[in-house]
Amino acid sequence: MIRILWSLSRGYRLCPWQSPYLRWRIETYSGVHADEITFTQFWSFAWRQRRELVRYLRWAERMS
Repeated sequence: MIRILWSLSRGYRLCPWQSPYLRWRIETYSGVHADEITFTQFWSFAWRQRRELVRYLRWAERMS
């Protein structure tokens, strides 16, 4: 699971809230526009949806 998370955050490992891919995923899932996602919103979303995010990471790992 760490391997897939590492690859998904490529280029944005120190600031994942700026990743276009992760912003797009949050926008798709929550409806918040990707350009409006801030540091606080990113981590708040990640904390609230942590179970779903872990489920997604496990699925993505199986697919790779």
